[in-house]
Amino acid sequence: MDFDTLKTQLNALLESIEKIKEALGYDAKLVELKNLEEETLIPGFWEDKEKSAKVVKSMKSIKSIIQKVETIQRELSDARGYFELAEELNDIESFKESQNLVNNLKESIEKLNIETLLSGDYDFNNAILTIHPGAGGTESHDWALMLYRMYIKWAAKSNFEIEVLDMQEGEEAGIKSVSFLVKGDNAYGYLKSENGVHRLVRISPFDANSRRHTSFAAVEVMPEISDDIKLDIRPEDIQMDVYRASGAGGQHVNKTSSAVRLKHIPSGIVVSCQTERSQFQNREYAMRMLRSRLYEKEKQERDAKLANERKSQVGSGDRSEKIRTYNYPQGRITDHRIGLSIYQMEDFLNGNLDEMIDNLIAADRAEKLKGSEE
Repeated sequence: MDFDTLKTQLNALLESIEKIKEALGYDAKLVELKNLEEETLIPGFWEDKEKSAKVVKSMKSIKSIIQKVETIQRELSDARGYFELAEELNDIESFKESQNLVNNLKESIEKLNIETLLSGDYDFNNAILTIHPGAGGTESHDWALMLYRMYIKWAAKSNFEIEVLDMQEGEEAGIKSVSFLVKGDNAYGYLKSENGVHRLVRISPFDANSRRHTSFAAVEVMPEISDDIKLDIRPEDIQMDVYRASGAGGQHVNKTSSAVRLKHIPSGIVVSCQTERSQFQNREYAMRMLRSRLYEKEKQERDAKLANERKSQVGSGDRSEKIRTYNYPQGRITDHRIGLSIYQMEDFLNGNLDEMIDNLIAADRAEKLKGSEE
């Protein structure tokens, strides 16, 4: 048993959590939460739906941070307790228990450290992802499906919920498009830098001559925008079409026209939803997607006018930009914005994206700090 090494690790973790608490403004958040909770007790508070929604959202965000810090501190206290017992009695079982807790805490603290970098207005929100294959028919349709599965697996590993909003299957393989909601704290913050064009290089399984093909798919990532955000959407500006939802080859055709397609006439933005049986529910989901896209459009227009426009494109929302190449023959994934290459293709496509996502978050934060200093 190496008591000195374990003690050093425990002290390092204690120092790390204290630095994170300082970066998060943990003590100030405790006070803020108390004030918000007292505000909800004021007579008539819940009558103002817009204000109460903002307060509840703030409370949820603060509670999430406080709970994570408290869990880490509790586990760190347990690890120290087992270590002291092991040191006092020279007990190998207590030593192993402390060591296991330390290993788990390293991962938890690293994850919380990344979350401290998520400071955007809507980083805490759910995320809406839409994947569109590029030109190339079956090849690109299959690539879009591979990306969709990759994000689904990442979400499952990261304890996020998935809600499919709309999916159009390809005629031979893959998908023509898919939109889905990723639900959970900081979903948008984690996924926003996946926005852009993803390129796949591989020997095609659909080519009888086994030739090398290049396929493209565009991933659009938007924050889910709640109703308390003011957006000027006039009912007369929305054109709604209803149709019967169906799967590939006409399977599972609904007998009623429950699928909904909305077009925002001034902007030309079109959204659709067909996953619910009720036309009303599909319209509600489609409106949520429309609100998010209109918000994102307005945000991009505002950002374009800023004098200190960021030079980096990390998470900038430029859908035309080729952000990443997945090279199957070389087993390499390369993100062109930060120059990071990962040589674990199968693991990556199976949802192990954290190394890439964490580096993108760190790079984005560094660029924002650089821009503010300039």
